[in-house]
Amino acid sequence: MITKSSVALGLIATLLLSGCHLKAETGTHEEMPKYAATTPFREDTFVMKDYVCQIQAIRHIDVRSLEKGYLQDIFVDEGQLIKKGQPMFKIMPNIYQAELLKAQAEAQNMNIEYLNTKGLADKNIVSANELALAKAKLDKAKAEVKMAETRLGFTDIKAPFEGIMDHLAVRVGSLLDEGAVLTTLSDVSQLWVYFNVPEAQYLNFKTQKKDKIGEEVQLRMADGEIFNQKGVIEAIVGDFNNTSGNIQFRALFANPDKTLRHGETGTILMAKPYPNAMLIPQKATFEIMDKTYVYVINKEEKVEQRLIHIEAELPQMFIVKDGLNDGDRILLEGIRKVRPGEKVTIDLRPPQKVRSGLMKMFTE
Repeated sequence: MITKSSVALGLIATLLLSGCHLKAETGTHEEMPKYAATTPFREDTFVMKDYVCQIQAIRHIDVRSLEKGYLQDIFVDEGQLIKKGQPMFKIMPNIYQAELLKAQAEAQNMNIEYLNTKGLADKNIVSANELALAKAKLDKAKAEVKMAETRLGFTDIKAPFEGIMDHLAVRVGSLLDEGAVLTTLSDVSQLWVYFNVPEAQYLNFKTQKKDKIGEEVQLRMADGEIFNQKGVIEAIVGDFNNTSGNIQFRALFANPDKTLRHGETGTILMAKPYPNAMLIPQKATFEIMDKTYVYVINKEEKVEQRLIHIEAELPQMFIVKDGLNDGDRILLEGIRKVRPGEKVTIDLRPPQKVRSGLMKMFTE
C-alpha cells in the first residue's frame, strides 16, 4: 500500500539524485597555472673590474735652492699655474755679484798679461812655454768668470716646466742652505695612475697571452663621475708585493683641463671581455646552501632542479659558466610555488625581450 508519506520520500530522493547528477555535469575544472619561462641566450659582453688607484703627476719635483743665502723675493703663490721659465724665487745676489766682479777683474788682468807675453813671444824674447802658461792662466780666469755668472744665475730660481705649485716651504727673509726645499711643482698635463691587480688576475691575463699593455681603461673619480679622458695601460711594475699579493699597473691619462691633481685617489675601470657568453636573468635563479639553482622544464613538461655555476654578474643578468644548455627552458615566475617533478604549463618568452623588460625596470 502506497501512502502519501512514501511518495513524498521517493520524490525527495529523486530530486537529490538529479541534483547530484547535474552538479557532476556542470562542475568547473580548475585550470593549471601558467608560468613565464625563457631560454638562455649568447652574446659577446664584458664585465667592468674596478681597482682602487693613486693619481700622480707625470712630473712632480721639489724646487730647491741651489745656493746659500737670504730669500729676497717670492714671485708666485700656492696653487698657482706656473709657466715654464717663469721667475719663482730670488736669493739675495750681493755676494755672488761681488764674486762675479772679482772674477771679471782677474780675467781682465790675465788677458793683459797674455797679450804682453804674446808680444814678447812674437819677437822671440820669451819662450813658447811662457806663452802657453799665460794662455792657461787666462783660460782659468775666464772659467772663474763663467762659474761666478752661473752661481749668480742660481739666485734667480725659475720654473723648469709648466705646472701647479704646492705649499710654500719658506718665507721672504729666510736663510737658505744649499739644497733647501722651497716648494713643489707638479706637471699635471698628463697623469700616471697606479692601481694594484691581484696575482690571480695577473696570471689569468698571462694565460690568455694578454699582458694588458696598450689596453684602454677608464677612471672613476672620487665623486663617482667618470673622468672625461680614457687612459692607456703603459707599464707593469716588476715585482709583486709579498704582503698584499698584488702587482702594480700604471696607466697614462691626459688631463688637458687640469681637472685632476697630484695625490688624488679614484677607481680604475677595466673591461674583462666574455665572448659568446651564456646569459640568463638573475630572477630565474635561487640559492640553497650557497649554491645556485634554476628550474628547467624538461620534455615531459615537468619541473627539474638544476645546479649551475655563475661566471660573472651583470645588471639583472648572470653569465653562466656551466650547468645549462642553450635550448633549456627555465622558469622566470612561480619559483617559490612549484616543486621538482611537478608538471607545469609555461608561457615561453623570447630571451631578448625578457632582458629588455628587466633593463627597463632597472633604469626606472
